[in-house]
Amino acid sequence: MHEPGPTASSQPSQPSRSADGRPADVPAGHPAGMTRRGALRGAGALGALLALSALPEFTVAAAAAPGPEHRPRAPHLVPEDKAVTLWYGAPGTEPLIMEQGLPLGNGRLGGLTTGDPAHDALYLTDATLWTGGANAVLGSDGQFPYEAATDTGFGTFGLLAKVYLSLPAHTSGAVSGYRRTLDLSNGLVTTSYVHGGVTYRREVYASHPDDVVVVRLTQSGGGAYTGTLALTGTRGEATGAEPGGQGVSFTSAFANGLRYAAVARAAAGGGSVGVSGGTVTFTGCREVVLVLSGGTTYSPDAATGFMNPGADPLATARAKAAAATAVAGSALLATHVADYRRLQQTMTVHLGTSTAAQRAMDTAARLTARAADGSAPDPELEASYLQFGRYLMICGSRGSLPLNLQGLWLDRNDPAWMADYHTDINVQMNYWLPDRAGLPGCFDAFTDYCVSQWPSWQDATARLFEDSRNGFRNSSGTVAGWTVAISTNPYGGNGWWWHPAGSAWLCNALFDHYAYTRDTAHLARIYPLLKGACQFWEARLVTTTVTDPDTGVTRQVLVDDHDWSPEQGPTDAIGITYAQEMVWQLFTGYREAAAALGRDAGYAAVIAGLQERLYLPRISATTGWLEEWMTDANLGETTHRHLSPLAGLFPGDRINLQDSPPSLIAGATALLTARGMISYGWGSAWRALCWARLKNAEKAYQLVQAVLKPSVNHSNGTGINMFDMYQLSGDSSTFQIDANFGTPSAMVEMLVQSRPGRIELLPALPAAWAASGSVTGVGARGGLTVDVAWAGGAVTTATVRGPAGATATVVAGAWSTRVTIPAGGAVTLRPTRTG
Repeated sequence: MHEPGPTASSQPSQPSRSADGRPADVPAGHPAGMTRRGALRGAGALGALLALSALPEFTVAAAAAPGPEHRPRAPHLVPEDKAVTLWYGAPGTEPLIMEQGLPLGNGRLGGLTTGDPAHDALYLTDATLWTGGANAVLGSDGQFPYEAATDTGFGTFGLLAKVYLSLPAHTSGAVSGYRRTLDLSNGLVTTSYVHGGVTYRREVYASHPDDVVVVRLTQSGGGAYTGTLALTGTRGEATGAEPGGQGVSFTSAFANGLRYAAVARAAAGGGSVGVSGGTVTFTGCREVVLVLSGGTTYSPDAATGFMNPGADPLATARAKAAAATAVAGSALLATHVADYRRLQQTMTVHLGTSTAAQRAMDTAARLTARAADGSAPDPELEASYLQFGRYLMICGSRGSLPLNLQGLWLDRNDPAWMADYHTDINVQMNYWLPDRAGLPGCFDAFTDYCVSQWPSWQDATARLFEDSRNGFRNSSGTVAGWTVAISTNPYGGNGWWWHPAGSAWLCNALFDHYAYTRDTAHLARIYPLLKGACQFWEARLVTTTVTDPDTGVTRQVLVDDHDWSPEQGPTDAIGITYAQEMVWQLFTGYREAAAALGRDAGYAAVIAGLQERLYLPRISATTGWLEEWMTDANLGETTHRHLSPLAGLFPGDRINLQDSPPSLIAGATALLTARGMISYGWGSAWRALCWARLKNAEKAYQLVQAVLKPSVNHSNGTGINMFDMYQLSGDSSTFQIDANFGTPSAMVEMLVQSRPGRIELLPALPAAWAASGSVTGVGARGGLTVDVAWAGGAVTTATVRGPAGATATVVAGAWSTRVTIPAGGAVTLRPTRTG
């Protein structure tokens, strides 16, 4: 079994385990003796001024299913021989469902299924099913408690239900031709096999339009289904029969007041459907459609404590299940596939052709073969990994809470680190992918979350940040604006240590979405957060004197107050590179936002003045690295998993090959080299992105391969289902989703990079993909998308699409040209022919 994450007993003022699971040798003792100003008030009222959140509550009207006239008549599936699939010759097992189960989701509901013919387990989640609350009482160290087992404390994400489909006659010894598939092109999990001369097929998917999970059983050859579906709560809930005898349900509530419910309902062609106790039964049926629905009373409104007391999750689940089972199974499938493919088809990826021998292996064997020393590249496998990341984004980030540490996929109610939102890399890495990979709408869940949580974050900052026990508090004794802790939950709550730079990094991620989309409505929604973060840093920055080592000239600069470099080093350092880079980027984004929206010109000028005085890191004369602290000394672990001091290289843009002096590039490269090539999955993904920015294709590719290496005996690596497994100890591991988005993001950056006004094609194309390939639908900053094809390592053709009049410089190697998008919305280039 997997180990749980840290509890209160492992989170004193100096935690014994870092937020990423490794020991953190952090010096004890925060600075003391600072005075505290009276707390600011009114964050809740400010929140009411925002257009709160687009997150729908679990109600029938929130996501009404389409009427019959709006449903496709039949599913238009990408044929199996053309679909991008992960496939397996054996079912997954329930004890290893996290590494072997195949995921599905509709953005709110998620599931993992084993595909066992006789006894299939399906673990069901709802993104809003959280214990805990505001967690707004600080511990004795001035930091936030960080534990799951409290009613109003931090809390944890958990399972909604376990569902078991039993077909007693379909045992492993009685079936042949078994195959289970995760179809990334059509958005469904299938299981097929032959029993008694009849071919049986099982389709499992989570429909976004119908807001339910569907298990559809069909057959060809005159067979029939006889079996049961058991709906089981994971907290002792009592499952009972639904009115009408075609379904079962349960409902319950947490001590924090959140109510939840789940319903399973069946419809069949031929035969009969009934209920026995808490189990749905079906006998002699040609086809069976099993529908799962469920939800909670969560509401994205700080004013109501993030719950809707008038909601009835059982009534809503019943209505949605009944509506879905009234629709023919083929129509349900057609509706889902049309909705899913609308997003999936926005981007195609071809990295080369794999061999017939590689294609003949199932995904588990293929991952093992590719990891062997001296193995040949398997470009189709790598392309499928990128598409798997896009699949998880479509399944996990639509119309509900954003993706957390485990997305929508759990195997237990005590996941590591409560499956929370880590603000010092994890939640940001989750959202590097959608804009790059043709899924900008999937970013909205992150925006909605930040907007809805902001009033609570601002209130907590005003009341608690200047607590005399908080070693990170502002030396000035004043506080303004907002920030967060390292961990956050869906109730406006913070967990573990304060994270002063967290407000800047969240805002930088929100602003970067605007840089990609140029969506001024989005910019207007996030503007209060950007301004509030700037106000926090205006109050926090302190003045110190530095001397230029080359000229001997001294000057006064602004630096971050007492802080640490996540997640290592002294906790009372000033001017850490991580914070300086984040704040520099925040100030840049805010000034652009104010100008674009025509707001607060005077305050934007104030921020420009602060930015001009902001200290920017130097190169250490001792190590030759970009400094991590305001010192030549290395105060931490050389090969530390975090790349915090390289935030200006990626995800930031201040350090870049076009504008930065060679000495700065050399220092950043030296630090990245010193950090090493071995890390957790997310750490390897971040390293790959940095090497891609430095145009070192082979190092970036080496790190992609490191992530794809199979997890064996709980090691870091990829499960056979392509989930990234994170080693907690020698005998336990957990799924952590950020590498599943960070690694595909690195792959995209190897093919296309963009800066404001500049698009670079194939900046880090590795030899393994160089022979020939293409990618379409890559997002680029400036509201643009890019298609590019190549052969022999060189661009053969590229198409840039966007709004008429948009401009960009397109670069391919030594060739470049300035393009203006014409009225038709696209311009096609052939650099190797014209250059």
